[in-house]
Amino acid sequence: QVQLVESGGGLVQAGGSLRLSCAASGRSFSNYNMGWFRQAPGKEREFVAGIRWSGGGNTRYADSVKGRFTISRDNAKNTVYLQMNSLKPEDTAVYYCAADSRAYWIGIARASYDYWGQGTQVTVSS
Repeated sequence: QVQLVESGGGLVQAGGSLRLSCAASGRSFSNYNMGWFRQAPGKEREFVAGIRWSGGGNTRYADSVKGRFTISRDNAKNTVYLQMNSLKPEDTAVYYCAADSRAYWIGIARASYDYWGQGTQVTVSS
C-alpha cells in the first residue's frame, strides 16, 4: 500500500515555473514506476510524465510538455518531482501523482497505475 501526497501547486504567470513534489509513504517506493497526470476542467485526465523505478534517464513525456517539464525522483526521500518551466495557460489543471507497482514499463494510461494522490491545482495566467 502506498499513499501519495502532492504539493507545490499554485498560481503563476505564463512563462513562469513551478516545481511539484509528491511524497510517498511505504517501503516499496523505490520499486515503483511513478507518473504525473493532469486533468483540466471538462477534460479527461491525461499523462504528463513518467519515470521508472531506477530513475536516471528512464523517463517519458507527453509531447505537449516535452522540453519544458522534467520529472525526477529521490528514492532516499520517497519523493518524485515535476519541474515545470515555460508554463502556458493550457497547462492549467489539477496535477496528480501516481504509482505503478508492476513497473514493467512507463505506462501512459490511467489503468497502468495502482495508487493516486489527491491532486494539486496549477493555474497559469496569461
